[in-house]
Amino acid sequence: MRALITGASGFVGRHLSEHLLAAGNEVVGLSAHRARLPQGVVALTADLLDADLTARTILAQRPEVIFHLAAQAYVPQAIADPGQTLLNNSLAQLNVLEAARRLEPVPVILVAGSSEVYGAVPPERLPVTEDQPFRPSNPYAVSKVTQDMLGLQYFLSYGLPVVRARPFNHIGPGQSDRFAVASFARQIAEAETGRGQPLLLVGNLGARRDFLDVRDVVRAYGVMARREYAGEVFNVASGVARSVQDLLDALLARATVPIEVRQDPARMRPSEAPLIVGDASKLAAATGWRPEIPLCRSLQNTLDEWRARMGA
Repeated sequence: MRALITGASGFVGRHLSEHLLAAGNEVVGLSAHRARLPQGVVALTADLLDADLTARTILAQRPEVIFHLAAQAYVPQAIADPGQTLLNNSLAQLNVLEAARRLEPVPVILVAGSSEVYGAVPPERLPVTEDQPFRPSNPYAVSKVTQDMLGLQYFLSYGLPVVRARPFNHIGPGQSDRFAVASFARQIAEAETGRGQPLLLVGNLGARRDFLDVRDVVRAYGVMARREYAGEVFNVASGVARSVQDLLDALLARATVPIEVRQDPARMRPSEAPLIVGDASKLAAATGWRPEIPLCRSLQNTLDEWRARMGA
């Protein structure tokens, strides 16, 4: 299979590239800027906001499957500049879909959405199924609703084989330290090596989320990006809710030095659901996928990677 990944230089894109290569696929990685991608990936650079360049690039590569991961995914940035996030995430996907329409045969397109589209869900509606109405609580979530619905519209209007994914919180090695678990791991590694104070700044630790390893997420993407699932939408979730405090405690238990924890108001979101957990039974029934990597390994791998970075 010849696969094209947009956002290939990102956290999920790199893991997906490695997963697809290990399975013997050809992989073309498309990034907004020149980047070093896993060995074996054909690395290309293109601005997806440029419709003509996007079309020429995708048509030249003739992929059988497109994994559309590229997006502005940092919620605080979306809150600070909602217009740019909405424009970037919706227009980039629109250009990818329009390019795919011109290919023959038309490739399968997986649209990477987000559980953020569900917003705050009443406790009696948990765990969240794919039928839960959208209640986006920030501009990033609104942009993911737009992407989700664009994918559905192109399936309904043009028969484009689009499959939509709604992954819940995923963590693991290689994640940006703008996100909570990677930020905790970086601060612990800095304290251990003397590069930072033995002080860990945190946001809301009470929120309970559905966390799973990024390597399980990309494995899910691989099994759902098939023509027989065109028009479908699948949650990618563990089905278990854990508090951010639980993850922090597990990381601190692995620290080699005492570390003080202090709440940082700048890390708090203006609107945040206290509890969200997903139901991935539809995906399991269709493909047999289930999470395989325990959370303790995800946390250990993330911390070890930051320790290696500090050592380097």
